[in-house]
Amino acid sequence: MKMNWEKYIGYEINIIMKEYYGVVQTEEMEEPFFEIVFKAGKLKEVFDDGLLISGKYDKRIVESFVPFESIKCVDIFYPAREEK
Repeated sequence: MKMNWEKYIGYEINIIMKEYYGVVQTEEMEEPFFEIVFKAGKLKEVFDDGLLISGKYDKRIVESFVPFESIKCVDIFYPAREEK
């Protein structure tokens, strides 16, 4: 089964990765941190080989391309509905 990611563009997603993804460090940080298995942000675009998400790190917008073969699991956050 192939998932239709197009209908989730604009939604907040949390991606659990299969492996380590990299190190993040900025001038303001004393120590770098490893983004071990999570990528989170708004789904911006869908490509044949992966997803482009947009998130915030250290008060800056960062876009990340996540290849499908690196994805273990994805949480999709639907907009909250008002309770009556």
